[in-house]
Amino acid sequence: MENVILAGCQLPGQTDDHFESSLHELVALTKTAGGQVVGVLTQKRQQIDSATYIGKGKLQELEALEKQLGAETIIFNAELSPGQQGRLSSILYAKILDRTQLILDIFAMRARSKEGKLQVELAQLQYLLPRLSGMGQSLSRLGGGIGTRGPGETKLETDRRYIRNRMKDIGLQLQNVVSHRQRYRDRRVDRNQCQIALVGYTNAGKSTLFNQLTSAHTYEENQLFATLDPLTRKLRLPDGFTCLLSDTVGFIQDLPTQLVAAFRSTLEEAAGAQLIIHVIDASDPDLLIHEQTVRELMTDLGADQIPVLTLYNKKDLLRTAFIAPKDAILVAARDSADRQLILNAIEDFLILQMAPYRCRIPASSGSLLNDITKYSILKEQRYIEETQSYEVAGFIYPETPLGSKLLKSSDGEDGEN
Repeated sequence: MENVILAGCQLPGQTDDHFESSLHELVALTKTAGGQVVGVLTQKRQQIDSATYIGKGKLQELEALEKQLGAETIIFNAELSPGQQGRLSSILYAKILDRTQLILDIFAMRARSKEGKLQVELAQLQYLLPRLSGMGQSLSRLGGGIGTRGPGETKLETDRRYIRNRMKDIGLQLQNVVSHRQRYRDRRVDRNQCQIALVGYTNAGKSTLFNQLTSAHTYEENQLFATLDPLTRKLRLPDGFTCLLSDTVGFIQDLPTQLVAAFRSTLEEAAGAQLIIHVIDASDPDLLIHEQTVRELMTDLGADQIPVLTLYNKKDLLRTAFIAPKDAILVAARDSADRQLILNAIEDFLILQMAPYRCRIPASSGSLLNDITKYSILKEQRYIEETQSYEVAGFIYPETPLGSKLLKSSDGEDGEN
């Protein structure tokens, strides 16, 4: 494990609690990436030093600390400008990283699917492009003709051209992914399928909850960004209604803009859902900050109008009394007894968006009866011998093909399909 020193600068707009929370998060990110924090250096300033991020005195202190602790890497708790990174690298011996690079490194380590790897590479290239640098004549690109003969295209320009071409290529591939996802979403609507998305701060317990609800076997660990590639599985509710549950990448404070842009197609799974389940770690002292971060990012994605069921997770780790707000529930994702509680809450939230129906279905329409059981919340089913039919009642999304069919039958005189 690399020995790492963390450096942070607190500005007037940051409270002490927020700054401490951000540093604790940086420690956790460093451990996730395989680093060992040996020292933390902080400073309070009115504004960031445009040349070296921290002040001259603190920089000398950091230089001495680097030699004393034998640090191989120094990570700054902000995104450094190309100029700041260059000047710091010329003064300090250790490798200089910023918060964005650290998160990108963890994402690169976690990506498994082709789409995930492309999204990470695109974000890394967007970060790298403005940070390419050169010196002297190597900066100039010489063309053909009188007065322009020379070394030709330089390494710097070759690198820049390669990165731009590669970014364009990845962008085209991701556009195909976006169109594929949209087609899948359209097909789900055609098949009367309901989409539910799990969102939340990283390490809130989304994957554990996902595994409990769907009996899947996704990777779950007490680490930041344990899940990167989204996964969707069928979820069966108590009354038989079948929907799709998606696990998404966790959010974090100051999520790099490159990553928000690159992972927009993945996070659109949440934006296209009928219900969002917001999972919050109730045992985390910074849960209010984490909750606000997730809400702001969901607003950026255009998903702030979708109904939200809030789950306060990890009640088994609580050391003090915790009262969940109204319309939210307190659970432990690993507790099988809470599974039924969560499923009932999901069903109740879905019913609020649905329309009630009551109609009669001929006993010979077995396929239709099966669809009603799977794609609506069936509350009543009674066989009527005189008419050789079933009287069914429940709730369904009116915009689905099955919904419009059942609701039309409900309005009919005899109620038969």
